Amino acid sequence: MPDHGERPEPRAKFRAMTEGVQEDWSIIAGQFLPFAMNGGKRVLDHLRLLAGDYGGFPVDRLEHSLQTATRAHRDGRDEEYVVCALLHDIGDTLGAYNHPDIAAAIVKPFVSEENHWMVEKHGIFQGYYFFHYIGLDRDMREQFRGHKYFQHTAEFCEKYDQAAFDPDYESMPLEAFEPMVMKLFQAPKRSIYADAAAE
Repeated sequence: MPDHGERPEPRAKFRAMTEGVQEDWSIIAGQFLPFAMNGGKRVLDHLRLLAGDYGGFPVDRLEHSLQTATRAHRDGRDEEYVVCALLHDIGDTLGAYNHPDIAAAIVKPFVSEENHWMVEKHGIFQGYYFFHYIGLDRDMREQFRGHKYFQHTAEFCEKYDQAAFDPDYESMPLEAFEPMVMKLFQAPKRSIYADAAAE
């Protein structure tokens, strides 16, 4: 392999974690923060994979995400909520049977409990609008009736998610949301790893 004058990043020397020493973990910890701080870019790259994937819908999955976020933004929602709206279906490419769980796991360290619950449960709440057409119970969301975030999630689906399939709607481009995503993913609110990095 040719040498381009670049020095390789230092690496831990263990072959199994049971062999690790402080020097190894200092190397790993030193590379964690720069990697973690660039998480927003990786999320945006993954979101772009939704482009061109229609799944039978009137718009592709990326446009649906952009419409959902644009509607929330134009309605005056804060940046955290708008990013949740943008990313709520990011799990579609990896989890055809549990896409809300994937999106919820991605945003969990960075958002409020309320917005995390909204992303995690939006699939069941969205079902109110179509489950009865595919042999499921459209009232499946009723199992959560009385939960403190029920109305928050129902409103997200009614106002933004279920309405975001309009081929004639003028969405904001993904680039308009990039600063919001990058900002959110640089400031975890809860994570054992963030706590360790702060020490």
